[in-house]
Amino acid sequence: MTTHVTIIGAGLGGLTLARVLHIHGIPATVYEAEASATARSQGGMLDIHDYNGQLALEAAGLTDEFRSLILEGREAIRVLDPDGTVLFEKADDGTGVRPEVLRGELRQMLLDSLPAGTVRWGHKAGGTRALGEGRHEVTFADGTTVETNLLVGADGAWSRVRPLLSASAPEYIGMSFIETYLFDSDTRHPAAAKAVGGGSLFALTPGKGILAHRESGGTLHTYVMLTRSQEWFAGIDFTDSAATVARVSQEFDGWAPELTALITDGETAPVLRPLNALPVGHRWDRVPGVTLLGDAAHLSVPNGEGANLAMYDGSELGRALAAHPDDVEAALTEYEQAMFTRGAEAAADGTQLHELLYGDKTPHSLIDMFTEPEPTP
Repeated sequence: MTTHVTIIGAGLGGLTLARVLHIHGIPATVYEAEASATARSQGGMLDIHDYNGQLALEAAGLTDEFRSLILEGREAIRVLDPDGTVLFEKADDGTGVRPEVLRGELRQMLLDSLPAGTVRWGHKAGGTRALGEGRHEVTFADGTTVETNLLVGADGAWSRVRPLLSASAPEYIGMSFIETYLFDSDTRHPAAAKAVGGGSLFALTPGKGILAHRESGGTLHTYVMLTRSQEWFAGIDFTDSAATVARVSQEFDGWAPELTALITDGETAPVLRPLNALPVGHRWDRVPGVTLLGDAAHLSVPNGEGANLAMYDGSELGRALAAHPDDVEAALTEYEQAMFTRGAEAAADGTQLHELLYGDKTPHSLIDMFTEPEPTP
């Protein structure tokens, strides 16, 4: 295949696609809005699943490199009552199939696997338009343009490529999380560190919760989940960290101090992360010369599958293009039909998990899930 692939977005999905294409000798360029690989924090921990994310990394020829990034012990789980009582605990005994890695380290691994110059930093897509006969033009924020015979939108929830294929847009699901960090927690925040344990913490009541994850060393990454309207959050001045912490912590009045400390002792400015989703089963009719992957294609209620699916989409698209070197449309059709199915299944699973986490029966509904035998994918 000699068609040059234009990828918008240097997230995990776009980079996995670029890597698989490189392995198969297919040229690609990735355009990324960020100014550099270190322009912003890349988020927290990811559990990489054996039935999609790990398969994607295998297709990318990066299994050994991935294994070197795994943080041992982080598959441990604790579920606490708001008063601090441990309701459920599962140690990481080394038999788990969803090892944890830091998103930023995983992304850097993918970047390092690509030829120099593959990623063009500082190229924020501003719009796209069809030119006919499967060709498309991307206009960047600086006014420059690129024309391509094969365009892939790997540019996330608010994709600039998606309008070429679909009129759908993400909608707010009624819940947001507020993110913050505690550092050197074993020494400086021992009670909170003990509550979290070695892996993930869930402290939940219907409609809200405090979740945390132990990252490298004593770093605790906290996610405070609240079911509130966008207007409610708009009433908080997130530029005033102290006032934000005070307002959010009010929602957990009476909870154990080792849990609320994950909010009140945060050492980074609280960051609001509204949760949005595309319609479950989002799909489109085949449009020559363009497709989507990851959140651009099937943004859903968070369920731990987002990064895994993005990488798997990228690897499957790359493999399809390699398998049909003389028929791009056959490759895109094959890829999309399978992707639509797995995207819809993941979205449905996300809705179900959301109910287990924040519905009327939480946290016991979540504990029941942890104690039931895991089905074979």
